[in-house]
Amino acid sequence: MIYKIARTELRTLFYSPIAWLILIIFTFQTGMFFAGTIEGLARNEFLGYGNRMLTMEVFGGYYGLFLTVQQYLYLYIPLLTMGLMSREFGSGSIKLLYSSPVTNTQIVLGKYLAMLIYGLVLMFVLVIYSICGCIVIENVDVGVILTGLLGVYLLLCAYAAIGLFMSSLTSYQIVAAVGTLGVLACLTYVSRLWQSIEFVRDLTYWLGLTGRIQGFLSALISSEDVLYFVIVIVLFLVMTIIRMLSRRRKVVAIVTVGRYLGVWGVALLLGYLSSCPVLKKYWDMSEDESNTLTKGSREIVEAMNGGLTITTYVNMFDSYYRYMLPHSINHDLRRMEKYTRFKPEIKMKYVYYYANPDTASLKKRFPGATVEECVEKICEIEKMNPRKVLSPEEIKKQIDLSGENYRLVRLVERENGQKIFLRVFEDNMLFPTEAEISAAFKRLIMPLPKVGFLVGHGERDMTRMREMDYSVFSRNLYFRYALINQGFDCDTVSLKHEIPADVNILCIADMRVALSEEENANLHRYIERGGNLIICGETGRQEIMNPVVENFGVRFMPGRLVRPSENRLADLILASPTKESVKMSYHLGKMLRYREKLVMPGTVALEQVADKGFKVTTWFVSDTIGGWNELEQTDFTDMDVPVILNVQQGETEKAYPTVLALSRQHGDREQKIIIFGDADCISNGELSRNRSNMGGSNYTIIQGAFFWLSDGEVPIDMRRPVPTDNKLKVSRQGVTFINILFLGGLPGILLLWYLFIWLRRRGR
Repeated sequence: MIYKIARTELRTLFYSPIAWLILIIFTFQTGMFFAGTIEGLARNEFLGYGNRMLTMEVFGGYYGLFLTVQQYLYLYIPLLTMGLMSREFGSGSIKLLYSSPVTNTQIVLGKYLAMLIYGLVLMFVLVIYSICGCIVIENVDVGVILTGLLGVYLLLCAYAAIGLFMSSLTSYQIVAAVGTLGVLACLTYVSRLWQSIEFVRDLTYWLGLTGRIQGFLSALISSEDVLYFVIVIVLFLVMTIIRMLSRRRKVVAIVTVGRYLGVWGVALLLGYLSSCPVLKKYWDMSEDESNTLTKGSREIVEAMNGGLTITTYVNMFDSYYRYMLPHSINHDLRRMEKYTRFKPEIKMKYVYYYANPDTASLKKRFPGATVEECVEKICEIEKMNPRKVLSPEEIKKQIDLSGENYRLVRLVERENGQKIFLRVFEDNMLFPTEAEISAAFKRLIMPLPKVGFLVGHGERDMTRMREMDYSVFSRNLYFRYALINQGFDCDTVSLKHEIPADVNILCIADMRVALSEEENANLHRYIERGGNLIICGETGRQEIMNPVVENFGVRFMPGRLVRPSENRLADLILASPTKESVKMSYHLGKMLRYREKLVMPGTVALEQVADKGFKVTTWFVSDTIGGWNELEQTDFTDMDVPVILNVQQGETEKAYPTVLALSRQHGDREQKIIIFGDADCISNGELSRNRSNMGGSNYTIIQGAFFWLSDGEVPIDMRRPVPTDNKLKVSRQGVTFINILFLGGLPGILLLWYLFIWLRRRGR
């Protein structure tokens, strides 16, 4: 009986112009988007720019075909469903159904089945594009396409169930269509309601339709998202049956309302349970596993036995407090979802307080108000309960946050009492990524490398903020790539005593005073025990630094490298990574791939002068054309002063090594040393400076160097399977054919088919 009702409904639907009109317009719009996307990507390849992750570009993500389809369905489905039941009520044919041996459930399911079949017709159009994509995209990521199709169809089914219910409420089709749009709008924005109320926010956030298919579009199938659509579909179908029953038997209104509330209660309970981290299941269908933690991060999480609590401390006077207000908590939980997927017992807590106010700013914003009154006004504006905001005295009893400057910070704490801070950073991403989170977790389960910075000879200082010093990349709390945020410990060391045993990497940067015999002996003992080093030279310091690097058969050459240019100082060198460096540290592959440079303002060249048992590998070299090692001129402060190549003085135009990596086997491990010809390239000033049109990426060398020196312990290895769908298999003629096929051919065939059916009916 359900099938017969569905067949009758489909016959009525396809005999009406609205179903054909929607199908033809849908085909034309999606075809125009698909053909335009392929044409644009093909143009990139024809121009030599290349492409990357083409399947996601064409079908998934935030700009692909399936997301565009979602916007079309929002308008089309209400037009299709508006007459499902209202047409029966308006024409009086519902009485025939009531008098026939069919149940309310059969009527509702028959009508709904008809919409599911029509939805499959729309999906068949998308399948045609998918097949075309499989043909024209080399090594297409099929998982992205399949999950995207599933997500779009589930969304269509949910829209249809909502439209069917609204159609059962009125005999006016237009009212049913507008009502469906209204319900869809409510489900879109309900996730923003009552987010400050702890229990209610979980229910309203779950009920929200916004972003529900985004996981599918990213090739991630989540049990929560699948169950959401199933629950919403069943909810509105049952409500439709209840509505039909109340009309057929004249049920008392309070009984009908009670049934509605009961159905909603069950749906919300099931939804709440499905959103619990312990009950969630995931299937990452993407080729590069971009929705899943990397292998290294998964191993770290699996090694963390016992419970884990992450407490976020939010200072209401901090500029970032709004990201962690109660109404944003569910969004914040999403940021940690990759980790709760593998460790559901992670508990997230939020503590609000006020401390360390900017008095001048508060007086300007709230004239005449005390600090306490300012907090109350902020809470009133942000719709928060001021009683939940701790005073400076109260927060101090819980934890001392002065070392974190009372900024927004998370405290990660294991059951065994181990703790570590997880910070936000002063960049566009703001929040820690997987690399920083996993590094913090790793420090809780195992000792990680310690970097010692040599002091006592005028070296670059890891504690001071001068331009020449090294505090930014070593221990700046708010620099994402600082060693302290990537898992390292940092401290100063002196060669007046033997280097502590817990120091794994020794940094010697730009010494201005030569080492004494005692210090040389302590350095030699550190080298002999197999300690790793990073040594940074500087122009004018060759005589002082060479006795250190000669232990490894290397020397800093006299003079400095130059490459005259109209736009910069002659001694500002742009060094490029070598292919050999990429094999040793994968971070440098990004620089090579995107043609990024290491900006070295005043560098000396390096050369191997003896074999001391180390394998020497050139990591970075200066430009081959137009550069040489200048031996005569010493003043490079004026751009207008010419620098002249003097071959008679031994100046040769060629590429020179600027960074060397040395290694040798020491017992059961490998001893590693990196030597820079320039100490400024990783200084505070250079890392904070924005040099336009130079393609500088100096922070990458920090990651790459210390990853290699730490034997891959930290920074955490973030490598994923490399996407292979990076090329289109289509010619210019093929692009033209795709445009003709999807902009005219396919919609034209559907139009002719409809005209054939229409003329055939008129002939009858």
